[in-house]
Amino acid sequence: MSSERIVVLAHEKFPDEAKTALGVMRYGDQEIEAVLDRDRAGDRVADHEPDLPDAPIVDSFEEAIAAAEGGIDALYIGIAPIGGGFDETWRDDVRAAIAAGCDVVSGLHYFLNEDEEFAELAAEHGVELRDVRDPPEDLGVATGHSADVDADVVLTVGTDCSVGKMTASLEIVEAARDRGIDAAFVPTGQTGIMIAGWGNPIDRVISDFTAGAVEDLILEKGDEHDLLVVEGQGTIIHPAYSAVTCGILHGSMADGLVLCHAAGREAIHGYESFELPPFSDYVDLYEDLARPVHETEIVAGAVNTKDVGDDDEAGSIVDAFGEEVGVPAADPVRHGADRIVDGIVDEVLEE
Repeated sequence: MSSERIVVLAHEKFPDEAKTALGVMRYGDQEIEAVLDRDRAGDRVADHEPDLPDAPIVDSFEEAIAAAEGGIDALYIGIAPIGGGFDETWRDDVRAAIAAGCDVVSGLHYFLNEDEEFAELAAEHGVELRDVRDPPEDLGVATGHSADVDADVVLTVGTDCSVGKMTASLEIVEAARDRGIDAAFVPTGQTGIMIAGWGNPIDRVISDFTAGAVEDLILEKGDEHDLLVVEGQGTIIHPAYSAVTCGILHGSMADGLVLCHAAGREAIHGYESFELPPFSDYVDLYEDLARPVHETEIVAGAVNTKDVGDDDEAGSIVDAFGEEVGVPAADPVRHGADRIVDGIVDEVLEE
């Protein structure tokens, strides 16, 4: 997936509700030629996200490929709505991309390869439909061998969904590499897989095989690196998604955990009747749940302060979070991940 010239579909969602688009644009090796968003057509990416690679925002794929003068390799679906469904208003763009000889990369639960029209068009034009959320067929139950690899394993865990676990994981890997630590990112979600080009979509795996699918990732890379940073999913208190969180926690057998939180979040996103407990409760919940399989501890915190405008206020929020949890903390995007890596080095790598 790297080094492709791509168009990213984010209709009516860019930038605030296009997490997949933002992740690929910020961390992927792909060259972004355009973003599709009919609500913001005529703008540029820099008008909304100045830290991302700039590109035009256009109304349709036809407009994007015309502006790029051809040469587009793929259309990426940059939206991951709750439930992972396909919006029929996207069909014309997907159809146009296939007809233009472009692959289509999707992280939806709706598989493009199972859409009769798209499958027939793809075969006709010789392009690939890449459903990255389609897990391998040879998965099995965990054997309990993740702890046997040479690498130390760190897992990002959350106070909620969509708090920045993938972002924190990638920033931790980059900061660790800057220190000379041989670190690798282990993707467990669709956006991470689109960025890294490998991984297992854990939220699509049969429940019995969830821990085993994570274990496969650890065993695949664990003897090639000194540190593996596993992308967490969901939160242990989520009324809908706690199962995938537990599966990753037990399957990874992590040596350390980084607790991630979005500043200002007080209730489960989309389930606002469920309030978030005190941060200290998460420490006990995650550590106690992990202990019978593999003892671990929260070693650092990552706070997403993107919605906090004032730098001093953001710093105070991060400091308060770290003090309550009892670990070094940072916003890995705003402040860098060095303090988080400090916690990992002190409590995991130097043990």
